[in-house]
Amino acid sequence: MDLSRPESSGLSLGLHSLPHARGHVLAGPLRLFDDLEDEKPEGIVGGGGEEEEDGEEEGDRHFSLLGHALCVKRHRVLYGHGGGDGGGGGGEASSCSSSSLRPTKRQATVERGADLEARRDAVRAWGKQTLAEADPDVHALMELERDRQVRGIELIASENFVCRAVLEALGSHLTNKYSEGHPGARYYGGNQHIDAIERLCHERALAAFGLDPACWGVNVQPYSCTSANLAVYTGLLLPKDRIMGLEPPSGGHVSHGYYTPSGKKVSGASIFFESLSYKVNPQTGYIDYDKLEERAVDFHPKILICGGSSYPREWDFARMRLIADKCGAVLMCDMAHISGLVAAKECRSPFDYCDVVTSTTHKNLRGPRGGIIFFRRGKNLRKRTGSFSQGDESDYDFEDKINFGVFPSMQGGPHNNHIAALAITLKQVATAEYKAYIQQVKRNAQALASALLRRKCRLVTGGTDNHMVLWDLRTFGLTGKNFEKVCEACHISINKTPIYGDNGSISPGGVRIGTPAMTTRGCLEDDFEVIAGFLIRATQIASNLLKEHGKMQKDFLRGLQNSRDIMELRSEVENFASQFAMPGFDA
Repeated sequence: MDLSRPESSGLSLGLHSLPHARGHVLAGPLRLFDDLEDEKPEGIVGGGGEEEEDGEEEGDRHFSLLGHALCVKRHRVLYGHGGGDGGGGGGEASSCSSSSLRPTKRQATVERGADLEARRDAVRAWGKQTLAEADPDVHALMELERDRQVRGIELIASENFVCRAVLEALGSHLTNKYSEGHPGARYYGGNQHIDAIERLCHERALAAFGLDPACWGVNVQPYSCTSANLAVYTGLLLPKDRIMGLEPPSGGHVSHGYYTPSGKKVSGASIFFESLSYKVNPQTGYIDYDKLEERAVDFHPKILICGGSSYPREWDFARMRLIADKCGAVLMCDMAHISGLVAAKECRSPFDYCDVVTSTTHKNLRGPRGGIIFFRRGKNLRKRTGSFSQGDESDYDFEDKINFGVFPSMQGGPHNNHIAALAITLKQVATAEYKAYIQQVKRNAQALASALLRRKCRLVTGGTDNHMVLWDLRTFGLTGKNFEKVCEACHISINKTPIYGDNGSISPGGVRIGTPAMTTRGCLEDDFEVIAGFLIRATQIASNLLKEHGKMQKDFLRGLQNSRDIMELRSEVENFASQFAMPGFDA
């Protein structure tokens, strides 16, 4: 017998011994259920008042089974005692009536509202705390770092200051969204607005560098330029395939592959791929393209890399293209240090000659910290020999391989807050104001180089074509490490760097100095003349400390703490730096 007609899982059948209703004759087809909604048996009394109106939703259900009147009861949670006016279907007059312990709808609504508000308050108490309230320790350290940036002179060539709009995007709600995949092909739902942001970033990246979307594609997801480089290698190469780039002691970057003199592999590029580096001419400091060509033809790299992190001169991309074609290699440029100059058309462009171009998104671009990859698409009309030859008028096949190299091969979901901040940056890069900024960066670098040269300092290559100078400190009897420590004590930030021919892995002989950050704060040529004077005084302090305390690092650092000369220079540096505006959080 199927008694499944009652619809709620919380129902029970109650059989009542009631007199047979008149007129029920068990003849003809047997009817199991007779609804008694219109005609209730005597003795069954419906609820009054409010419950009468809610009978369909919450009251008891009456029907007849084989001539017997039955009542379907709903099991309810009893909230406690307390009468109320909403009885459960008839009070004392019916055995189907429910207990008066059940709350009214109005009471339940009030209780639910109070509970929801309590939950909201709990979320607000956690979610709306300021940083100072939530974590005073981290807040205090961050305030110290803010003060250091405002009162110090920033000369690290790879650093810069971002605008408030970029800071707001980085600290925004976009960090909440997970977006593995690429626009239109995500592993998660709810990414329609994230897709729009990333596509906008693509458009602005191509526009900022004057690239035709039919000929170039772009990936804006890499977390850094190093990860961008590794994604390119992973997408285009097999393990143990060969790459070739400028060695770090000559101004290259470790992500282009490098072995120490003892044979130690110092980056993933050399761990997973075979690398052979080319070098600068030790007398001039310029890249020796003839030697480069000889090594490339012998080594036959599958990717030939141009670009570096401490090379102050222009790159001969046309010559690099010829060498790459001769040995059958893909030509890749890591333009991390010159990308702003490329966008502003203030240096030669790698896009005229290279197949793949990578970059950071900070440095002189003044954007968030991350990486970006550009790759050729469309028809390949270039004739090449070797393993990467694709024939005449074939299509470039870099796009899918490089995108797959980024995700899922090398990293997970993109940082959507970074991509939004990068889109903001690239909009600014395409303006005339940004071009004027880059021109001033170059003028300031020239002014700094001239001021140091007048003071008999030795600069690698004798000057600069871009935003940095490479200063060889060995003529002062100093190492880059000691000089960096003295400058840091005086609130001047620079970074030590190897000079070709020194023992850079142990004691680098120079420092790299860049002008983008202080140019962002408003410094001009005359200001860099003052900065050059500070740097010369720092060399004098470092030389005196070496004479007084010796070359042992711990003794040298102890001497820094009590040096009156350092205190005086620090005070002058702070007074000088504090007069310039600080983007993002200047009062």
